[in-house]
Amino acid sequence: MAEKLVKTDEQWREQLMQEQYNITRKKGTEPAFTGKYWDFKGRGTYKCVCCGNELFGSETKFDSGTGWPSFYAPISEENIATAIDKSLLRTRTEVLCGRCDAHLGHVFKDGPEPTGLRYCINSASLEFAEHKEQ
Repeated sequence: MAEKLVKTDEQWREQLMQEQYNITRKKGTEPAFTGKYWDFKGRGTYKCVCCGNELFGSETKFDSGTGWPSFYAPISEENIATAIDKSLLRTRTEVLCGRCDAHLGHVFKDGPEPTGLRYCINSASLEFAEHKEQ
């Protein structure tokens, strides 16, 4: 696992656009069907917008019908972290970047095989790196 990246709130504000900051550092969410990756079909790697940590591969992305990018598995369990989120009327499992603790979204147990999981992730927490054709 990569060494933890810690920055001050001021440093995050300087680095990120307002929507990215609100979602990744203040645990916000973008409206469904509005993020740049919810219907994106590129082949590559989705990385943390805050620190560049590799989070999800396009081969695990699927259309969940929810309006957010959804994946059935991370690139590595070490690259993400989870936490209990009781901010709404029900308990959910929050997904965080394993390197910088950026809020990414939530994971649910209603996804496709082989994992049965649905990582429901905010587009604003991601940046995409296209795979180069060989």
